[in-house]
Amino acid sequence: MKIAFIGGGNMGEAMVAAILKKGVAKPETIIVSDIADPRRKLLKQRYGVAVTGSNQQAVEIGDILILAVKPQNLAEVTKELKDYLQPSQLVLSIIAGAKIKTLARGLRHDSIVRAMPNTPAQIGEGISVWTATSGVSGQQKEFTRAILGAMGKEVYVDNEKYIDMATAVSGSGPAYFFLMVEALVDAAVGIGLPRDKALELVLQTMLGSGHLIQRSAKEPAELRQMVTSPGGTTAQALEQLEKGKFAELVKQAVKAAYKKARELGK
Repeated sequence: MKIAFIGGGNMGEAMVAAILKKGVAKPETIIVSDIADPRRKLLKQRYGVAVTGSNQQAVEIGDILILAVKPQNLAEVTKELKDYLQPSQLVLSIIAGAKIKTLARGLRHDSIVRAMPNTPAQIGEGISVWTATSGVSGQQKEFTRAILGAMGKEVYVDNEKYIDMATAVSGSGPAYFFLMVEALVDAAVGIGLPRDKALELVLQTMLGSGHLIQRSAKEPAELRQMVTSPGGTTAQALEQLEKGKFAELVKQAVKAAYKKARELGK
């Protein structure tokens, strides 16, 4: 299958890298269209893929068209491409907030997959939530699974409403964890740990805790209680987080991201 990318930014590049690393496609079967010449040169040099400054040229080549542009550029891109798509082509959109009906109307096309990957896809540890229109064939769904699976895990949902929800949780979620790591490292440095040691401690604690949740049959709340001895250091720390309404702040953050994702689709 030939894959055409419209947009060669960070997520587009992450997908190219993952697809090639997992052997889903070869460099000669991928073309990337991007407005920036330096970006095109970098992608060609780094991955050996074909590049172009013409979205229309990319569409004419690809069996699968991956839309990886910014939401604010969607209207311009759909207007440019609407007369060039063939019924047999699959459109896979990773544009935050862009609803299927908007894509279908703008492109005059029925075979559409809407997906929300996240940045750990850059190292093959991402998770993508996706859904598809009835016009997407079984074979095209398998192609989609292969592409998204190359970046990590993929989860199919049968209702598009879950995509905006996933955007607020797993799509934006890496930033929440990065912020937590920043805060923990700064706090560790603040009590006297060297920054390199603090970072090592925080990263392994985060990774180990995540793996423990995955491999344990226990709920996160139960695991937290196992670490928390009455009157101990963890209890003292959690008391401060509760005073700051940590859990409520997380809920508010996710709700804000979800609201924004829905606004982007209007």
